[in-house]
Amino acid sequence: MAAESPEIGQDAEPTDSGPMHRSFESLLTVGSLVFWAIVALYAYDELALLGGASRAKYGVAFLGGILLLYIVNEFVTVFEAENPFAAPDRRSAAMQYLSSVLLVASGLVVLATTVYMFTHFDAMYVGRRGTATGFQLVLGAVFTLTMIYLTWRSFGVTFLVVLLAGIGYGLFGESIPGILGHGGITPERMLRVLVLEIEGFFGSLNRLVAAWIALFLLYAGLLKAYGAFDLILRIAVRSAKYVSSGVAQTAVLASAVIGSVNGSQTANAGMTGSFTIPMMKENGIKPSTAGGIEAVASTSGQVLPPVMGAAAFIMANLVDVPGISYVDIVIAGLIPAVILVVSITVAVHYVAAPQIDDPTMDGFFEEEKPAGEFVYDGIKFLIPLAVLIYVLGVLGYTVGTAALWTSASMIATGVLFPLAKAAYEGRDLVAELLDVGKRTVDGAREGVVVLAPVAIILAAINGVVDILMTTGVPTSISLAMMNLSGGILIVAAVLSMAICILLGLGMPTTAAYTVVALLVAPSLTGQFGLPDLSAHFFVFYAAILAGLTPPIATCAAVACGIADADFWETCKEALKISAPLYVLPFAFIYHPELVSGTFGITSLTAGGLALIGALVIIHGINFRFPLSRSTTAGTRVGFFALGVVAMVHPDLLIQGGALVATAGLHAIQSTISPDADAPDTQVPGQ
Repeated sequence: MAAESPEIGQDAEPTDSGPMHRSFESLLTVGSLVFWAIVALYAYDELALLGGASRAKYGVAFLGGILLLYIVNEFVTVFEAENPFAAPDRRSAAMQYLSSVLLVASGLVVLATTVYMFTHFDAMYVGRRGTATGFQLVLGAVFTLTMIYLTWRSFGVTFLVVLLAGIGYGLFGESIPGILGHGGITPERMLRVLVLEIEGFFGSLNRLVAAWIALFLLYAGLLKAYGAFDLILRIAVRSAKYVSSGVAQTAVLASAVIGSVNGSQTANAGMTGSFTIPMMKENGIKPSTAGGIEAVASTSGQVLPPVMGAAAFIMANLVDVPGISYVDIVIAGLIPAVILVVSITVAVHYVAAPQIDDPTMDGFFEEEKPAGEFVYDGIKFLIPLAVLIYVLGVLGYTVGTAALWTSASMIATGVLFPLAKAAYEGRDLVAELLDVGKRTVDGAREGVVVLAPVAIILAAINGVVDILMTTGVPTSISLAMMNLSGGILIVAAVLSMAICILLGLGMPTTAAYTVVALLVAPSLTGQFGLPDLSAHFFVFYAAILAGLTPPIATCAAVACGIADADFWETCKEALKISAPLYVLPFAFIYHPELVSGTFGITSLTAGGLALIGALVIIHGINFRFPLSRSTTAGTRVGFFALGVVAMVHPDLLIQGGALVATAGLHAIQSTISPDADAPDTQVPGQ
């Protein structure tokens, strides 16, 4: 195989194409450092910043600042080309000019709106609610158009349609027949909802990003800049020597861990898949299988504690349980995460082990690091994680404060460890200081680049959600679901999952969860009496399935593009591996103890049964039975059905009976001799 060392902790050197490129690079660098300084100061002492500004006022400055930095970064990309406005035809050149003009106009609108709303905050947020001047209406209109444009530029047509549909639904609700119709929102009220009352785009989700999520994305940027992702890959490659499906397990580990802090399964599939998929293909794994493994790994990372794709922070804010904290959400997510990770690991072994040429991955890196280097790097990255756990779990500080001290400790270890190592080895300390300084600045910039799209889409989502809340849509959905389901919980759950998958299409994890948490979860808690945590974990897990579910399957689509594989074959492989993920949310409904955050006999028993049931499903779908085709089909259906019962059924005796029946089916399957037309008698690992 290729003996190239993929340094995924490092970015390629930027292309320096001219003075404009250098100017925007410098502006982005300086702007990022100033931006993070303000965010850190607010997290350190909210009352000290901006004269005791409220979180809502800080949210105005935050959104304006990150939007401006996003626009600057777009210009960095534009001017990477030697002559960005040179094009083979007039149409292309005109489009490039138009794009640049729109970016400049967007920057001016964002700057003007931010300054005006910040300086007139008290009057707009408190004094003049329900009214607006002519100038404010114009400002609200052009800022709304700017948000629509930036949303399209960040996420393409799919989410543009969602945003426009939300606005259109609010404006023309009186034309919609049936239960979803409403009296309509006037254009003036629409602008007040979206902008002028400092809700909508500037609302609670934006403030949540500003106060909690932002500094964790700075932490993620620093991890990448200091080489943590490369360390994860090296550890995964080393572990590949001890299991026959090691190459594929390497991809699962790297993609899932990195994906847990990424916040977008689709983006993560593109980032980690760019090296995990070629690695798997070079070791004999089929392109469609490699793509399916990457898609599932990136998706599973979104539910892994402690970050859970940044959704844990939002869930702690939205769940209607008095006194619940972020730490409680993380603890509640542990048992489901174990079930998911173990079942996916086994499934990947089943599908990948027979295909792998070189399970040891010898020669993957040009230079192998000695064990001491792993210890050194491990301590460097574990100290900030220990700080996070201590500040959150022991001291009980806020999430924002914990994120601040975690990022600060990451900078401290990221700078001091290399300097101490250089001094010990007798290397030039000045050169080492310059290098770690550059890495730190790169990490700050990377944090901004990752944060900007998250902030944009959550601001847009907040706008759509506020429109829907104003029109009373959640109540309408609850009534419609009750009518369609006939009051039967399992029917309502299936309908809810379908709605969650549809609403999650094309969205990053945080946005998808927010939408379904506000629109679908209330139906499950209000109409069917489910505990809040059960309902929220149900819609959270269901929403991320959008990335794997055809015909859209955005995560699988990205992975199959990298793998150069057929889309439908990739989806098929992904569904075979992730099958328990489609069943697990229903277990949260019938066994709320799975996400109760406790570890007593009841919750551990439910978790153990769900895990065994998940493994039964994986075995039934993926094991290469040495049987005839007809017998194999029946056997697969039998194992799948028994696994579902073991995972979901509310009666413990019936769950136990399903496991006994599984053992019997396995014994029968083992004693039947393979027929002449057996499709494949090779058993993984043998």
